[in-house]
Amino acid sequence: MHTRFPRSLIVLATSAIAVIAITGSVFLVYAQSNQPSSYSPVVMQEEFSAVMARMSAAKDAIMQRQMDVLAERYDLSNSAVPNVTMSRGKAVQGGVRVKLPAGTTWAQLANLTPAEIRSRNLWPAGFYPLPHPNHPEGGMVFPKHHITEILRQENRDLTRFDLDYDLPEHFLPEFPPPIYLTTRPDLGDVSKGELVTLDNYFRLFNGILNPKQLEGLRLLVTPFPQQQFNATDDRRSAKPSRGVTCFDCHANGHTNASTHLVGDIRPQQFRHRIDTPPLRGVNIQRLFGSQRALKTIEDFTEFEQRAAYFDGDPVTATKKGVNILERGSQVHFMAEFEALLDFPPAPKLDINGKLAPEKSTAEELRGQEIFLGKGQCGTCHPAPYYTDNLMHNLQVERFFESKMINGRLASADGPIKTFPLRGIKDSPPYLHDGRLLTLEDTVEFFNLVTRVKLTEDEKKAVVAFLRAL
Repeated sequence: MHTRFPRSLIVLATSAIAVIAITGSVFLVYAQSNQPSSYSPVVMQEEFSAVMARMSAAKDAIMQRQMDVLAERYDLSNSAVPNVTMSRGKAVQGGVRVKLPAGTTWAQLANLTPAEIRSRNLWPAGFYPLPHPNHPEGGMVFPKHHITEILRQENRDLTRFDLDYDLPEHFLPEFPPPIYLTTRPDLGDVSKGELVTLDNYFRLFNGILNPKQLEGLRLLVTPFPQQQFNATDDRRSAKPSRGVTCFDCHANGHTNASTHLVGDIRPQQFRHRIDTPPLRGVNIQRLFGSQRALKTIEDFTEFEQRAAYFDGDPVTATKKGVNILERGSQVHFMAEFEALLDFPPAPKLDINGKLAPEKSTAEELRGQEIFLGKGQCGTCHPAPYYTDNLMHNLQVERFFESKMINGRLASADGPIKTFPLRGIKDSPPYLHDGRLLTLEDTVEFFNLVTRVKLTEDEKKAVVAFLRAL
């Protein structure tokens, strides 16, 4: 025989290890434990209004802590390279932005062994893993200019009440980026300067794509529920959300440098920040997903909807409205369109992906020679697309002691993918987590990691070559 209780009665267990909610004759027990878990909580124990008020109040302090980390690491000034632009004309930021430890130079660091750099605590702050704007919380975060344009076109708000994007706009890819198609190179930028959304995709692409590809593009710009943007009460948007689209991160099939945390690592402090990679050139790539466990763009497309959108948690995915794509048609259609996305034109490259001498400067040609020779860059980044489609472990942990940085435990990164370098000047920031703001930072990083000891002039020449790709 069951005893009836008022529906509003909630009894807290005196042991403080469980909450017992008594509704009618049904007893629901929610275990609360400090033991590590692979699962996110599913049942809300706090009213949404209270969550939003609490997290909104904490936002300023959280963002200030992150901005303090960035200021400690980098020179964040707007200092563009003269006469160097991205494909649609945005200025490219130049110079080494990572700050050195006091009293050291890059040449001095290059002459030290990893053990010496580690023992003297000389690893530059900007070379440590970069934490998410709020690493303990995580989730998708979009640059302000993308939020503004989506709100204008679709009245869909990608603003989070708990945090904002952190990197300054001048270090991000141009917005909106152009779209080049392998099937219609004669058309140039088929986006015509617009951010492609559900509002305009048909107008822009009808007559250029076949019906399968057009349907694939529609799905890529259709919002579906996601961990932070959904209709449930454990979202991070003020109002119930229709969700996000693939192109909210991969803007126009490229990237707007939106950030997230990888879904396949636990516990939270070990999860890597993600710098959204471009989808340009996926037709020549063979490794996908944050740990590169996926071997085709079809696998990646399906995985994103089923798991990555929800931090790799199928329980919360079900609750928040996971969108299961049909492999034989929808996934195939999306992947077929993605495979059409081409790299931007590189007029100085010949048919083998190397510099044509008659079109290139002496410094660019010298940079190519160093890239393929002394610098050893071509070992992992061979022409013509400058990727070997493999994983490599840089073993950066040789250079520093593990430490906590704003909720991110800076330790071993493990193997990372060799990304294509075609069109690289259009795709800042760099490395898998966006810790390197410029190409100069990237060359300094790899000069230390690979210990090839390039001179200042050699490093400048390599950067000139990379900007020509």
